[in-house]
Amino acid sequence: MASVGVVGATSWGTTLAVTVARKGVDVCLLARADDEAEELERERENLRFLPGAKFPPGLHVDASRDRALAGVDIVIIAVPSRSMRENARAVRDFLPPSAVVVSATKGLERGSAKRMSQILVEELPAGHHDRICALSGPNLAHEIVQGKPSTTVVASPNEDAVKRAQSVLNSPSFRVYTNTDIVGVELGGALKNIVALGAGMSDGLEYGDNAKAAFITRGLAEIARLGVAAGAEPLTLAGLAGMGDLIATCSSPLSRNRRVGEELARGRSLGDILAGMKHVAEGVDTTAAAVGMADSLGVEMPIARAIYSVLFNGMAIPQAVSELMGRAPSPE
Repeated sequence: MASVGVVGATSWGTTLAVTVARKGVDVCLLARADDEAEELERERENLRFLPGAKFPPGLHVDASRDRALAGVDIVIIAVPSRSMRENARAVRDFLPPSAVVVSATKGLERGSAKRMSQILVEELPAGHHDRICALSGPNLAHEIVQGKPSTTVVASPNEDAVKRAQSVLNSPSFRVYTNTDIVGVELGGALKNIVALGAGMSDGLEYGDNAKAAFITRGLAEIARLGVAAGAEPLTLAGLAGMGDLIATCSSPLSRNRRVGEELARGRSLGDILAGMKHVAEGVDTTAAAVGMADSLGVEMPIARAIYSVLFNGMAIPQAVSELMGRAPSPE
């Protein structure tokens, strides 16, 4: 049976490790430091990020990259996008030669606007490049670890690699689909967080269901425009990794990005909100990256630019809404 190494004792990394280990697969979760690994092994749960989700017998935690990744068939990297490059550099010399590498991170690198698989191609040995996959979909960690029915997509142009990842990740409660459009799957997962920030703002200001439905729909149009310009297939963005993830993230109280938007609408500063969060809200950095990408590709993204103005230029949310609503009428 295949074995799995998970890089990142985040809530999502822990969720994936627990979900796979429940199938009887041997899983090693790579922690950042010895004391973190010792605590996770002692408690047999991640008390900081995922309390109550007990570790199955086949799940172990180690801070040694050598031991955690030795001989594994699948390496899942579930770290914040800000630290993807750093983590890729840290593990690249410890990857088994034939391992499939799966990015489970939804975000764009701020500054470069690169997708996570692009960073992995730049940082990992050339022998791994054709076995890099991306995992994305409507994946709220707390629901998945509770065994609630959920779905996801694993993508790569290499069909053998995605099938290997699918066979290990798929379970009775976590249905995994494959897709060869890694660009669309990654961009869908990253860009929906921008829209979720705005959906949270709408909820915080009690703008109602009409406004929120319109915002999500027009947000999807922007995601599709930028995605297609970057090389994605339009149908991917209408699927689980696009529309599906967008719906979940914009509607669930479990969504970090939606919560950030809601708190901004209540008058809190972005700095205070982020400082008080245990988890990373990927939409903040992704907004900056996406606006830069849109500029380089000549894509119109009024919603992303409005969110950017609120996050980084101090624009009041009602003013951003007024500017969006006051744009010249146009065909849908």
